Amino acid sequence: MEQENASAKGSKRGIPGLIDKTVSSTYEDLMAIIEARMELIKIDLTEKVALVGALLILLVIFMIGTAYFITSTALLVGELVGHPFIGYLVVSLSFLAAFTVLTKFRPDLLKNFIHKILLSANDYRS
Repeated sequence: MEQENASAKGSKRGIPGLIDKTVSSTYEDLMAIIEARMELIKIDLTEKVALVGALLILLVIFMIGTAYFITSTALLVGELVGHPFIGYLVVSLSFLAAFTVLTKFRPDLLKNFIHKILLSANDYRS
């Protein structure tokens, strides 16, 4: 009889014991879900940071390549015309013309282009 009383004190019987067991089990499950969600957020965040780092490195490489291409184009045009400064002038004027078109005549063109690139990078379809 004393063993039954001792075991009854350690674990509740009946509906109170079932409620206690359910609540503690639900709490443990909820904590496990929260921990798993935090791990998924950490993995997703590190993946996005790695993507941004890779994109920055690619952007720097692209900018260096573009600078060399622009310089080579200016030298080629200057060689064809006979004066190197004219080549640089032609390339500079083409960039100024592009700037004027993008700012005065078609200001939304560049914004829409960048918007589409960002949406496609995030796999959104418009």
